[in-house]
Amino acid sequence: MVNGFEVGIDELFVVNVARTIKDRSTVFHGVSSPIPMVATYFAKLTHAKDMVYFGGVSSAVDPNPPFLPYTTNDWVMIQGRTAMVTVDKIFDLAQRGELDRSFFSGAQIDKYGNQNVSLIGTPEKCKIKFPGGAGGCNLSADCVNYTIWTTRHRVQRKKDRAIYTLVEKCDFITNIGHVTPYGSRRDLDLVGNGPDWVVTELGVFDFDPETKVMRLRYLYPDTTVETILENTAFRPVIHPDVRIMDMPTKEEIELIRQIDPLKVRQLEFQPEELRRKFYI
Repeated sequence: MVNGFEVGIDELFVVNVARTIKDRSTVFHGVSSPIPMVATYFAKLTHAKDMVYFGGVSSAVDPNPPFLPYTTNDWVMIQGRTAMVTVDKIFDLAQRGELDRSFFSGAQIDKYGNQNVSLIGTPEKCKIKFPGGAGGCNLSADCVNYTIWTTRHRVQRKKDRAIYTLVEKCDFITNIGHVTPYGSRRDLDLVGNGPDWVVTELGVFDFDPETKVMRLRYLYPDTTVETILENTAFRPVIHPDVRIMDMPTKEEIELIRQIDPLKVRQLEFQPEELRRKFYI
């Protein structure tokens, strides 16, 4: 029999994403972002009470919905708001350097934090077509910092192929990280500083200040550095003080469950990942 309060990987993941949000910051997430939605709302109720939250594409300011919906574009996200803005104003805010944080993911994420949500292959010989960036290219260039998240870090093995999400090089760059084939962010004269955190189901990364390569900072209680290396197609920098993440409190987990009774935070996880349990 295991003693302690049981916590799921989805709840630890939400906590890790929420920890990338600072108080007194302006925060926005777009469509298809259930985990950032839950994490942002959780941060607003805990350590970032004075954060200004633009609640998805509806762009309601500091919404207070009765529940968090399955889609981040649901009109329930305008309920309890303090104000409304149109989504084009979010892009204007970012271009002025006044949007502090956003969130992006990708089918491919490379070592410099570039993300691909466009295609696998090449534009001339496309193997798989994805929905596209929906403005992510603009915001990834302009917002002060952004968080990358993915629940697909673990390599998928199909017959004789290994399919990685964290890759050496993206087939196509949709959202801009720190270094691209056309130069660095400084070379490209971009407004924002780029991604500063990457949260996956296996670990939490920042970026090495010198090389701008993804750097491992925190592990989950059931992962190791070897786990990270086995599931990553490039060699990340390993921080000298890499360690297990600070576990949340029982009260914090209960708050996540209270604000997300529909468990939309679980939508992005593979069923086998959701079987991972931890105890605090």
